[in-house]
Amino acid sequence: MHIGILTGGGDCPGLNAVIRAVTLALINEAGATVTGIERGFLGLCRPAMRPLRAPDVEGILSLGGTILGTHNRCDPFHYFGADGADVSAQAVATLQREGIDGLVVIGGDGTMVIAEGFARLGVPVVGVPKTIDNDLMHTDRSFGFDSAVAVVAESLDRLATTAKSHGRVMIAETMGRYAGWIGLEGGMAGGADVILLPELPFSVEAVAEVCREREAREGDTLICIAEGAHALNQDQVVRARLADSPEPVRLGGVGQWLAQALQPLVGSEVRSTQLGHVQRGGSPTPFDRVLATRFGYHAAQLVRSGDFNRMVVLQGDTCTSVALASVAGQSRKVPLDHPLLAAAQGLGLSLGQPRV
Repeated sequence: MHIGILTGGGDCPGLNAVIRAVTLALINEAGATVTGIERGFLGLCRPAMRPLRAPDVEGILSLGGTILGTHNRCDPFHYFGADGADVSAQAVATLQREGIDGLVVIGGDGTMVIAEGFARLGVPVVGVPKTIDNDLMHTDRSFGFDSAVAVVAESLDRLATTAKSHGRVMIAETMGRYAGWIGLEGGMAGGADVILLPELPFSVEAVAEVCREREAREGDTLICIAEGAHALNQDQVVRARLADSPEPVRLGGVGQWLAQALQPLVGSEVRSTQLGHVQRGGSPTPFDRVLATRFGYHAAQLVRSGDFNRMVVLQGDTCTSVALASVAGQSRKVPLDHPLLAAAQGLGLSLGQPRV
């Protein structure tokens, strides 16, 4: 058995832990040959790969990023290096030439769409869910999310001391695209007074009212806003549009937009911090190291049993799998009846909604 591993899309903490687990499990339990494909699907379009043996994955459990490299623009079905042409047949030919029997593909929603495309071409594929956004369907957690939440919580802790010292409104803008999971859990963990999510368009006046009340009572306000959040009757703030990218709409800047909108409505000085890619980098949390290891091991078991074209998921505390086609092209947003939303409101936090 000869299996290839690749990491696609954006980097995040825990990728190396998956690579390690898949490699060691396949070598130790199946006697398999494992090959690392470099820079995601680009390594199939411009062939670049290397063998992965047990010594090659020693000491990488705690490392951030990916030892194989990644690429967030290379889609062989719409290849950026050939004016959007479909070069998937060339990529499949590379796998056949190298004698690779199947792929373990580690990535987020865009990567799973590509992986499902390869499955339709007859390539045996197992997917492993990676995204700090936690927005992949059918899995309660994706690795990388807990690490991102930890960064947001620590950042809010630090911003809170400045807010208190200066009597300011401090805004932290998180990643997450169109799903508010990072903003919600990061805001809760960091003690934010206001949490603003894409799933709940907010009222600027309602947020300003909270700030004014806290000015009189506490002197400061801490706001956590997800990059995809937007005010009522307003579109999301778009930082850039990239026509040749799998993610053509780049969100970002809503925190600064909110700061400018709030400033005339409150007495305190309003400052905004965009956390950006610090949420992606660094060492994975212990939770993510264990989750990534569990995912990698389960992916290896799917390979061993020949149960391909599926993605590993966590449901409750159980690792299982679902059909790859049921994941590709979908996004899991925060449901409006989620218990954490009820808990936030019960604690007196604001979600930016006008008071009835």
